[in-house]
Amino acid sequence: MARRRIHPIQTEGADEKRGASDIHTPLDRGRIIQAVLTMLRDEGLGSISMRKIADSLGVKAASLYYHVKDKEQLMHLLAEQISSDVSFPDESLDWQEQLREWALHFRSVLHRYRDAISIMNATMAGSPQRLAHIEFLYRLFAKSGFSDPHIPWFASMVKNFIYSFVDEENRLMAIAAPVEPSDKIEETPATRMQSLSAEQYPHFVRLLSYTTAVNWDEEFLFGLKVLVDGFEAQRK
Repeated sequence: MARRRIHPIQTEGADEKRGASDIHTPLDRGRIIQAVLTMLRDEGLGSISMRKIADSLGVKAASLYYHVKDKEQLMHLLAEQISSDVSFPDESLDWQEQLREWALHFRSVLHRYRDAISIMNATMAGSPQRLAHIEFLYRLFAKSGFSDPHIPWFASMVKNFIYSFVDEENRLMAIAAPVEPSDKIEETPATRMQSLSAEQYPHFVRLLSYTTAVNWDEEFLFGLKVLVDGFEAQRK
């Protein structure tokens, strides 16, 4: 006996209230990642859970686990998404300029994603785009005549410099962010530093204007140059 074809009941105007395309949008990793990125932007990494992701997508947790098996795999997918946004420099440039361009773009991309450093540090690199960036650094140093044992060290130093720099930027900018006006006068880090004794901390007080007036771009490029100059000194 032939089966009856059953269609969902639709009421007049239903498509205006909730799009028919939403009903039939299949669940896949791309859709999951986009939902997670929205939650990441609005709430931060600490608020994300597999159950909360499933709820935001309007699906059962079992459906979510079919595509992403656990939180660790989700971190891998997020790190891969971040890495895929980082472009590679023109290979016709010299190695120092290539490294500079790559590092600048990497830093810029990390700032696009809330809690990006925590995401990148949550897992070991093993996905295609993350490995492609490691391969780029290794190839760049190898073609520039650096010793094989030093190449992984140099690549790690560059990565750690970028991560720590962006993390420090985010931390200090969060501290310096304006707060809601209040009748209560609160001491800020800047006012505490300005009240320090010049006799007890002469160098700290003397350099205070440089400490509190940070030029992040200039400092990043300077730190990168120090690294590059150090690498150059080790070239065989």
